[in-house]
Amino acid sequence: QKEDVVVTLLPAGHCPGSVMFLFEGENGTVLYTGDFRLAKGEAARMELLHSGTRVKDIQSVYLDTTFCDPKFYHIPSREECLNGILELVRSWTSLSRTHVVWLNCKAAYGYEYLFINLSEELGIKVHMNKLDMFRNMPEILCHVTTDQHTQIHACRHPR
Repeated sequence: QKEDVVVTLLPAGHCPGSVMFLFEGENGTVLYTGDFRLAKGEAARMELLHSGTRVKDIQSVYLDTTFCDPKFYHIPSREECLNGILELVRSWTSLSRTHVVWLNCKAAYGYEYLFINLSEELGIKVHMNKLDMFRNMPEILCHVTTDQHTQIHACRHPR
């Protein structure tokens, strides 16, 4: 028997383009989260999770539980992480123009929030080896550079 299902993509906040899937059909509503990172209250502000003034009834949630472990009870917010890194980078780069910070980025994506905010707060662009991966993200392009003479680097350190 044929059943129509509506699939809605919701922002997951994990990295650019990451989504959660909301499946709605005759047999109910299911939310699949995958990797996600939402601050308190963000899900409540997602209009697509609401029907009128109420939150939609969700029968099942498939939840990524990677960090569902007591040792991860407190995962700092993006703002807390940014403030800590900002303080360290500011204290080092303010010593002289020759003091350089190398950010050891383990993944290709997911650092955009950090790069944008460091650049805005400190007025220093972040060096990248290539800008290709950001060509479809214009909001970050004015915060990154291939100029190696900047004080913040998110490229491989020349050992």
